[in-house]
Amino acid sequence: MRALCWSGVNEVSVQEVPDPRLLNRQDALVKVTASSVCGSDLHLLDGYVPTMMAGDVIGHEFVGEIIEIGPDVRERRVGERVTVCSIIGCGRCHYCAAQLYSLCDNSNPDPGFLEKMNGHASAGIFGYSHALGGFAGSHAEYVRVPFADVNAFPVPDEVADASAVFASDAVPTGWMGADLAEVRPGDVVAVWGCGGVGQMATMAAIQMGAEQVIAIDRFPERLAMAERLGATTLDYEQTDVLDALKELTGGRGPDKCIEAVGMEGHGTGAQYAYDRAKQALRLQTDRGLPLRQAVHACRKGGIVAVLGVYLGLVDKFPMGALMNKGLTMRGAQQHGHRYIPMILKRMARGELDASHLLTHPMSLEDGPKGYELFKHKRDGCVRAVFQPAV
Repeated sequence: MRALCWSGVNEVSVQEVPDPRLLNRQDALVKVTASSVCGSDLHLLDGYVPTMMAGDVIGHEFVGEIIEIGPDVRERRVGERVTVCSIIGCGRCHYCAAQLYSLCDNSNPDPGFLEKMNGHASAGIFGYSHALGGFAGSHAEYVRVPFADVNAFPVPDEVADASAVFASDAVPTGWMGADLAEVRPGDVVAVWGCGGVGQMATMAAIQMGAEQVIAIDRFPERLAMAERLGATTLDYEQTDVLDALKELTGGRGPDKCIEAVGMEGHGTGAQYAYDRAKQALRLQTDRGLPLRQAVHACRKGGIVAVLGVYLGLVDKFPMGALMNKGLTMRGAQQHGHRYIPMILKRMARGELDASHLLTHPMSLEDGPKGYELFKHKRDGCVRAVFQPAV
């Protein structure tokens, strides 16, 4: 079959790879109809995530049709259209039982690297390096889905692929951010990053009743998209973010801050130059300017929710501000299974639509071009989505 593969740092290519097959009795095979790029994929392209191997199929946000199931699959059926959570859960371990699916004990068959780095391993993730299980990704014609009853969710007929594809990752990740931040009616919420996840965190906070959502980015088309959702926006290249947030909140600061940028955060000034130099020299793994801003900006007693992907170490983290301001900080890879059924129901009722994120529909053969546009934010690209059948 055809698949988009990681070939090396900043190199992806369409290759012929072996067709997937059922390996376990709870597996399903899914024929991919749409598969989206994601900001966290850029960490793979840029070489910051170790344990990638040439020829690895990338991609983790997708929708498709089940074409084969293992003998122990009970809930899903052949011919069903499904969105598949990017995180792989077993559904039975301590963490899955607590709906902390990205912490699953059983879905990552190669936990050693993360155990050494973080103390414990995380769940497996489609197409996201051998440290996260070495699972083939979704930028392909077909994907093997482990624990299909747990990880594949039937898509209502009323929901088009253009929206359902984002129910796999971007929408539940953004929704989880607003949930972790405990957004309540009347809150002022600041969101760093207006990519797909930041847009969905903005939408979720508004639907949860936030009085004001302030979205922070530098690209005019992304800021305009957040404004259409109902957000106030700040261009961090044109204004001092901390000063502006104080002014917008009467000096108090946002009640809740959601960081949706991650380890390659962009910024301005000496702090950003410092981060770039230390990361390039491998003296730190992650650039944390937006994360530092969120901690400094958040009001006393507030909550900071971290959705951006971080790998390891952030220098100059303001621990004193976190402690002395009495902040709560939460983060996780998405526990998507907790949110996807609700999200699909909202989509079916017309209460939630994520199709506006799809700015560049493409064939799988155009995958390298799609990632080039996405990485460099060219042509207004918010998300490129590959359709293998096109």
